[in-house]
Parts: sequence; C-alpha cells; structure tokens
Amino acid sequence: MARIAFIGLGNMGGPMAANLVKAGHTVSGFDLVPAALDAARAAGITVTASGADAAKGAEMVITMLPAGKHVLAAYDDLLAVAAKGTLFVDSSTIDVADARAAAAKALAAGMQFVDAPVSGGTGGAAAGTLTFMAGGAKESFDLAQPVLANMGKKIVHCGEAGAGQAAKICNNMVLGISMIAVAEAFVLGEKLGLSHQALFDVASTSSGQCWSLTTYCPVPGPVPTSPSNNSYKPGFATALMLKDMLLSQGAAEKSGAVTEIGKHAAEIYQRFSDDGNGGVDFSGIINAIRARSGG
Repeated sequence: MARIAFIGLGNMGGPMAANLVKAGHTVSGFDLVPAALDAARAAGITVTASGADAAKGAEMVITMLPAGKHVLAAYDDLLAVAAKGTLFVDSSTIDVADARAAAAKALAAGMQFVDAPVSGGTGGAAAGTLTFMAGGAKESFDLAQPVLANMGKKIVHCGEAGAGQAAKICNNMVLGISMIAVAEAFVLGEKLGLSHQALFDVASTSSGQCWSLTTYCPVPGPVPTSPSNNSYKPGFATALMLKDMLLSQGAAEKSGAVTEIGKHAAEIYQRFSDDGNGGVDFSGIINAIRARSGG
C-alpha cells in the first residue's frame, strides 16, 4: 500500500480519496473548504494544514482542482517538498496546454507525471467506478494504474502527457452535444403527443441510443436513477459541463479543428448557466429547451 497525498477534496476528490483509504492506502489531504476537510476526516483521511504538508513523504501526489491555473500554482509548492521520483497524478479537467505545462514542471523537478482526468460524475467517484483517461510515459502510467484502479473501473492509457485531457474534452463534447439532442427530441415528442416512455422505449433500442438517453435520461420516469427524477440535482452540474465545452472549443480553435455543433452546444450551455442554472444538472437543459419551445 502507498502513502498518498490528495489535494482537492471536493465533490469528486473527497470520495475518490475515501476509496483510497478503503483500499488500505495511507492518505493525507488538503482542501481550502472547511466542510470538505470535515468530510475527509470522517472518511479516515489525515487532514493537513497545507498541500505541501500533505506531499511531504508521499509516494504519490494526486490533484483534483478546478482549473489549470490552480494546478500549476499548486505544483510550485508541491514540487518543492516532494522527494525526487514522486509520482504526480493530476485528475483535474484542464486545458491540454496546462496539462503539458504541469508535466514539464514535474519532470524538470525530477518527478514522474500522469494526467488522468475522469468521467463518471460524483456517483462514479463515490462508487469507485470512474473511467480514467491517462497521459504520460508508459512507465509512469504503469505505476499509477494500480492506485487508479482503486477509484475506477476502467483506466485507459491515451498517450503522452496531455493525451488524457485531450480524450476527456473530446468525450465530454460528445456528451454535451448528445444531451441537447436527446432533450430536443423529447420536447419535440411532447409537442407531437408522444409519451416519454414510448419515445424512450423506441430510441433506447434503435439508432438514437446513447448514454445521455439510456443512463442519464433528461425526463423523469424511464431511468429512475437519472437526475431528472431528483429535481435535476447534480450529478454533473451545468457549470462543469460548460467548463468542458469551453475547453473543447479552446482546443478546437488552437488546433484548427472545425467543431460547429460543439460551438453551438457551448453557447446553449452558456445561456443556460447565465440564466442562473450553473448548479443544476446539465440534463436540466431540457427545461430551457421546453421553455423556448413555448412550455
């Protein structure tokens, strides 16, 4: 079992770190939010006064932070105290360029590095069923994989540093687009007199089948575990989906890729968020589509 530092113990990082404790690892952690620290203590995580304190003596340092600027700033402190050869794993969802900059910092300091963003939401974090998309040298990935397996059910090595982030933003662009498509189909079905269940029964077993429909259905009823059955409480908040959509569009612009539907989807989530729905599950976008369709 490993000595692990976990920086960022929020809605995702907290349960991920708790699963590492359950697996028998010794976990020290830090977060800026007192409530997150209280939950971490209750889960058996040793709470420290700073991220640097957590990283001292750790064999592996995992970060789960809001944005690339936070990761890069944290690395300045963490790399200064970690022992040479420590494995750094960043599970935040950040820009590909920031992931590569974090890798460069870690490697220059004599560390190993893997970017390993996740898919699966808070439910997957709690259940230990996340998917990890990893980038970095193969030997670093091989070191990280057994620990990541304590937090997820699928770990994919996507390539060199930054490849994990690239896979994440491409995947979530598909997710964001598909949820809008499914929501629009249900609103159209309502206008045409179709019941939700009838449309679900057809589309879920036909060519319209997708995760946004069969696992995360945006109307209550057909999929009892979807947020639509719980007043659209996240889940995966609209603010986070918007962040990922904007990351995908930033990457598209830098790389020269044409993603017209992705761009329009980002604009739709931006409008929904600006209307005060950033904390609503992203599947709640159906309510905005329904409202714009006249109820």
